[in-house]
Amino acid sequence: MPIRFAKKAYSDMYIYRLLRPYVRIWFKSRFETFTPPQRMAIPLIKRRMNTLISSPTGTGKTLAVFLGIIDDLYKYYEENGGLPEGIRVVYVSPLRALNNDMYRNLIRPITEIREIAKEMGKILPEIKVAVRTSDTSPSEKQRMVRDPPHILITTPESLAIALNAPKFRERLRTAEIVIIDEIHELASSKRGSHLSLSIERLENLVGHPLTRIGLSATIAPLEEIAKFLVGYRDNGEPRDCVIVDARFAKPIDIKVLSPLKDLVHATADEIQEKIYRSLINLIRHHKTTLIFTNTRSATERVVYKLRKIMEKEKIIDVDKIEAHHSSLSREVRLEIEEKLKKGELRVIVSSTSLELGIDIGYIDLVVLLSSPKSVSRLLQRIGRAGHHIREVSKGRIIVVDRDDLVECTVLAKAACEHKIDRVRIPRNPLDVLAQHIVGLSLEKKWHVNEAYRLIRRSYTFHDLSWEDYMSVLRYLSGRYGDYFEHAKVYSKIWFDEEGVFGRKRTARMIYYQNIGTIPDESKAHVFTTDGKYVGTLEEAFVEYLVPGDLFVLGGRVYEYLGSHGFRVIVKPADGARPTVPSWFSEMLPLAYDSALEVGRFRRLVAEKIMAESKERAVEWLRKNYRLQKIAAENIYEYFREQLLFTGGVIPSDKLIVIEVYDEPHERNIIVHSLFGRRVNAALSRAYAYFIGKTLGINVKITVTDNGFMLSIKGHPDGDWKAIFRMITPNNIEDVLKKVLRRTEMLKRRFRHCAVRSFMILRRYRRYEKSIHKLQINAEELLKAVEDIPNFPVLKETYREILEDYMHIDAAKEVLEKISKGEIDIVVFGPTTVPSPFAHSIIAHGYSDVVLMEDMRKLIMRLHDKVLEILRMKGVDLSK
Repeated sequence: MPIRFAKKAYSDMYIYRLLRPYVRIWFKSRFETFTPPQRMAIPLIKRRMNTLISSPTGTGKTLAVFLGIIDDLYKYYEENGGLPEGIRVVYVSPLRALNNDMYRNLIRPITEIREIAKEMGKILPEIKVAVRTSDTSPSEKQRMVRDPPHILITTPESLAIALNAPKFRERLRTAEIVIIDEIHELASSKRGSHLSLSIERLENLVGHPLTRIGLSATIAPLEEIAKFLVGYRDNGEPRDCVIVDARFAKPIDIKVLSPLKDLVHATADEIQEKIYRSLINLIRHHKTTLIFTNTRSATERVVYKLRKIMEKEKIIDVDKIEAHHSSLSREVRLEIEEKLKKGELRVIVSSTSLELGIDIGYIDLVVLLSSPKSVSRLLQRIGRAGHHIREVSKGRIIVVDRDDLVECTVLAKAACEHKIDRVRIPRNPLDVLAQHIVGLSLEKKWHVNEAYRLIRRSYTFHDLSWEDYMSVLRYLSGRYGDYFEHAKVYSKIWFDEEGVFGRKRTARMIYYQNIGTIPDESKAHVFTTDGKYVGTLEEAFVEYLVPGDLFVLGGRVYEYLGSHGFRVIVKPADGARPTVPSWFSEMLPLAYDSALEVGRFRRLVAEKIMAESKERAVEWLRKNYRLQKIAAENIYEYFREQLLFTGGVIPSDKLIVIEVYDEPHERNIIVHSLFGRRVNAALSRAYAYFIGKTLGINVKITVTDNGFMLSIKGHPDGDWKAIFRMITPNNIEDVLKKVLRRTEMLKRRFRHCAVRSFMILRRYRRYEKSIHKLQINAEELLKAVEDIPNFPVLKETYREILEDYMHIDAAKEVLEKISKGEIDIVVFGPTTVPSPFAHSIIAHGYSDVVLMEDMRKLIMRLHDKVLEILRMKGVDLSK
């Protein structure tokens, strides 16, 4: 079987026999014993087998790979009287910081092994290690051409450039091993798609199979990641790979903490105060605490507040508290990382930048403020604590409201039961393909069949259709009409009648200056209709907006009207309820698999409440989910209120509830669909389309992880269930394409894809286009290509939105279950008071720091109305 799991963990004695004496002595001087991933992986790597190692931080993955490689290089030296010439190992990681770490982590053992060998009377040559990234100076790059390293450390983008650097490319011909670090991070993005094809091109260059090694944190399914790592043979079979599954090698201790008893009636200030008291208590009892927030803005806020409290109460020195996120300069980040390694910090607060395996020294506690939105992210974050295999990874999750409490309870339980969300790997991204075809053309002349075979060896492009492949070749060779000449979109390759393609004269410069998959983003400037400047918005936020959306900027509510380039036009909408929170673009979406677990939890708890007493239900929650008593009681009361208010209706993994809630001038169709924000983004737009088409009205959309709300002026009647059933697995894709046609999202994602496809050039020679100019160009081109059937850049834009952003395959899965009767739909209402589970959906637009108090007050007010109605029904709420 091509993909299999490693069954055997070898003994220390067995592994020691595989190593040179001086390598063995060095290892014994530094470590007591081999870790589980090392016991399984080292013999495999010594046998040059393709290997995927999945294990938490601090389990010795990196050493499992490099110990055998260093040993093999010195074995070669002993047998041949010298080290091999040229680059032998290519190590690729997503972060330049990881590369610098890796350089230091390799130089030290190599130096120490040479010193031990010297004491034994052996003089070993130096194994050369070099880093080649965008930070590497031209002189260093020239030195690498003259004197190539044995181990090259690089990034996906720098590897793609190296494959086409005429002189350095020749130095890569000697490569034997390629290592992809943090493969879980790369596989789920277009950077991974790009790298997948770069490795196939590298193997084609060297002329023999490469040994491929992948290093991953906790991820699933491992079989798919293994296929992504090794790709396919020409006969369509996946190449061989052995999976070292040590994902649960380290013990974990996860607990969910509710900062106070009443999560509904506490003010925003009271909740903040209790959260910081909880944090300070945890910090006091630990040496170094890593705190994760979900947004950069929250990271800065937490650091500011902690410093103020610590200074006032003289608990710890404020210099021992730092923030770490991607907006900080590289120098500042490196300085903070060094302080951490030296044990000089007591508290470090991060958003996502410390999730990856940068060496940050000893952390004995990880605290998550609010839900991490997926089990795999929860395990990755908590895995940063206890940086050794035998140390417990200790994590605490502090929740902010009742929905957060439910979600975190479910994620913590799933993590302990090893239920991990499935990774989503992009398939056939045509913009990435366009870059590689230009790269291939720089190598030599290719026959289309030969290039197609090579491309399809990559996991990402294994099922690429001939039609899509040819459409990209036609586009790159300028076969899409005269308009492109007029718009200054010129061909990048030539492609003749005999099916051969090759490079154009200007292609090399274009490729070097524009390669990469990460889009440039900027801030959009917001103006009112009379030309008054209001402020700026992140572009990632603007792309979510549709005319009629209401959002907050500078403490005031505005209605979005439209945009041109990076100029956004709005009108004031004071007093209106915002529909899109202004940090929506930064919010992590709840993973689909995790959302299904939340739905299942709702169903199980509802059954428990209906069947048993409060005491027994609360005890069951405490015991099964390791909850504090106040947390278990909060969940019990929340669910009981929902059951009592709706007459026993609890939305779950098997039930979608359509709730009709009327306000004086508006009807709100609240759909409780527990499938995560990405799936709900697809379902909400399709449902809004059918409501608009059926009733001839405009619909405003609010999307959350637990459902969505469609708001309509007036109180029109409709068969809401029948309209929802109009969405089918067969029509949703076409409906969404119609809906997306005129959206900001399509305009901006088209620019990203057009830039990646070299349709619009960011840089050419000494000229660089502003993002505003790129966007204007993209909008003009979009109008021109809309009517060209299957134009690859536009086709890829739709694919990216539907598959990578909206997860249309999961939406189709939900619709399939509805059609088979596995998921039921019920309608509740109309009511003038929304059910408890609807409150956070209604208040979602207020999820803004400035409006946090307004949000709390709204939820409190809605909750009081629910309690009032229950009392009027004669319900005893104390039971």
